Amino acid sequence: MAITTSICSSPNQPPTLSTLSLPTIPPLKTHLPFPSYLSSNDALVNGAAAEAVEAARDAAAVRDGISGFWSCREHENENESGGGLVVRRKKRRRRRRKGLECFDDEETKREFEDGRVSFGVVRYGYLSPREEAECCQSIKEGAKLESEITRVLEAQEHEPTSKQLANAMRMKMTSIDKVICNRRESQEKIIKSYRGLVVSVASSYQGKGLSFQDLIQEGSIGLLRGADKFDPERGFKLSTYVYWWIRQAIIRAIENKSRIIRLPGHMCGVMAKITKAKNSFNQKFQRLPSHDEVAEMINVQPSTVRLVYERSRLPISLDPVVTDRGCMALQDIIRGSDEMMPETMLRKQQMKQEVEELLKTLSDREANVLRLHFGLNGETAQSFEEIGRLLKLSRERVRQINGIALSKLKQTSILDRLKMYIV
Repeated sequence: MAITTSICSSPNQPPTLSTLSLPTIPPLKTHLPFPSYLSSNDALVNGAAAEAVEAARDAAAVRDGISGFWSCREHENENESGGGLVVRRKKRRRRRRKGLECFDDEETKREFEDGRVSFGVVRYGYLSPREEAECCQSIKEGAKLESEITRVLEAQEHEPTSKQLANAMRMKMTSIDKVICNRRESQEKIIKSYRGLVVSVASSYQGKGLSFQDLIQEGSIGLLRGADKFDPERGFKLSTYVYWWIRQAIIRAIENKSRIIRLPGHMCGVMAKITKAKNSFNQKFQRLPSHDEVAEMINVQPSTVRLVYERSRLPISLDPVVTDRGCMALQDIIRGSDEMMPETMLRKQQMKQEVEELLKTLSDREANVLRLHFGLNGETAQSFEEIGRLLKLSRERVRQINGIALSKLKQTSILDRLKMYIV
C-alpha cells in the first residue's frame, strides 16, 4: 500500500512528502505516548504529525519482520546442514553450565528444595585460561608443600613447630602460610566454578547405590585431583580435562562404597558387562537370558556368570520383624545349616566315640599314625613323609605301620557299627 504523509506549516499551503511503499503488515497493538508539545489547537497539524508517527512505526515493523525472517532462515539452514547437532550441543553445554536443570527426578528436587543437598555457590561460567593456570599452579605448589611437610614429620620423632618446619624447608613462615592459603582459595574457586559440571556428571549415575549428595562429593574430589594434574601449557580447557577425572572418581566410589561387602574391581567390570548384555537381550527377544546365553554374549565361562550373580546379591538383615505382633524376627524362622542341627551334632558326637573305641584296639604308634594321616584329631591330614619327620621314622616305615593298622581294624567287630554312619 502507499502511504502519503504531509506536514502543514499553514492551513492554506500543505507541503507534500515523498510516498513510502510498504508491504501489508498486521496492525500493531503497541501505542506510544504522543508528545505533549505536538498538541495544539490546529487539528491539521496534529493529524499530519500522527500520520508521520504511524509511518515510522510501520517502517520499524517491516524492518523487524525482515530481520526475523532472515534469522529463521539461518536457523533452518543450520539445522539442515548439521542435523541440529550444533544446536543440541549448545543446549547441552548451557544446561551443563547451569547444572541445576539436570534434576529430572522428584526425589532430587525435594532434596534440593529441603536443603539436604548443598551445592554452595554455583557460578554460571567457567574460569578463563589465565585463571585456570593460576589456580592449578597454586594447587600444585600447595600439594608439593604438603608432601615436604609429611616427609619432615616422618623424619622427626615429635611434631615440629612452625619455625622448625620453616627452617627445615628453607622457607619463611609467612611464605608457607601464603602457599597453603592460596591452595585452599584456589580449590574453593575451582569447586564453585565447576560445580555445575560435577552435578551434570553425577546425575547420570543416580540409583546405583550412592545418594546424589555422595556422588557430588566424590565428583568434587575427582575435580580437585584432575586440577592438581592439569597442565595448561598443552592448550586444553580445564573442564575438558577434569571431566574424565570426575567420572572416574564417581565410578570408583560406586564400585567401592555402594555395597556393604565390597566386590573386587574385575568382578564389578564383569557385572557391568553382564547387565548390559542382559538388557540388550531383553529388548531384542522380550525375555531374560539364561546364564549360558549371557556367557556366550560376553565371551566368558557360564560358571563365571553364575559366580557374579551369586556375589552380586545384596545382603539382607535378619533383625526385621516378620509378624504383625512383632514377636518373631526373620532369623527365628530361617533354617540354619545342617551342621548346626541338633540331630546332626549328636550323630557326629556318637561317631567320634565309636572311632575312639576302635582305635583303642591298636597300639599307641599305630593309632597315632592313623590320627595324623586321616586328621582324626581335628587337624589337617598329613602325608607319610610329614608323619615320618614328626615321629623320626622313614616314609616307608610309616606307610607300613598305616597298612598294618588298617588290616587289624578290618578284622574287628566294632567296624560293623560304623557302617551306619556312611551316607
